[in-house]
Amino acid sequence: MDAAEYALMDAVEDRMWWYRAMHGHALRALESLPAGARVLDAGCGTGGFLARLREARPEAGLYGVEFAESAAARAAAKAGAHIACGTVNALPFPDTCFDAVTSLDVISHAGVEPSEALAEFRRVLRPGGLLVLNLPGHEWLKSAHDLRVHNARRFERSGIRALLEAAGFASPDARHWNSLLLPLMVLQRKVLARDEADASDVTPYPGWLDASLLTICRLEAALLRAGLRFPAGGSLIITAIRSESRP
Repeated sequence: MDAAEYALMDAVEDRMWWYRAMHGHALRALESLPAGARVLDAGCGTGGFLARLREARPEAGLYGVEFAESAAARAAAKAGAHIACGTVNALPFPDTCFDAVTSLDVISHAGVEPSEALAEFRRVLRPGGLLVLNLPGHEWLKSAHDLRVHNARRFERSGIRALLEAAGFASPDARHWNSLLLPLMVLQRKVLARDEADASDVTPYPGWLDASLLTICRLEAALLRAGLRFPAGGSLIITAIRSESRP
């Protein structure tokens, strides 16, 4: 991403409703990990998720990889984790060294080749290790926001499941979230900010609005935990298991 977008991420990811909701989904996906698990955040940005994971699982061994040197340095300072500077297309870690890999809105980026990144995630995971992805949903939702953050692709559930199975992952589970707010998202991105020169959605929100949007996301998360599946949504949270052998 551009330096300005990294700066925006760094400034708001600890409090903006969308980051807090996404981090909550990813933390819940990791709840089954044993104490002391080794976790890699692949494409960790400025370290917001690793910082939240450090708070939730202080005993875990936390690692990150980030392409931009300045963002990697910020992530190390923010999260107190081991951060390498590199690409998710060729991770600088040995085989089978992690219990879990998270990668939040990364394989959607223009600089990432999804099949190569998924192969690398599988390589560094132990057999039976857990992969957690968050991805932008629905190609038809592409907008100026995607241009600003260098998203080259958005995903459907069937497409990401097929990619994961081809990469040697089992039991892929993809669920939409940011579903209750999808009408507002369509309005913002397709009507109010449809010009290619418009800014991304990563920005400080007024306190009352941020709190309201987060409350809706928390209601939605409770519905997902109760077993509800939404047919559409602005984002996808995905889990899969590293299988013993390639298909």
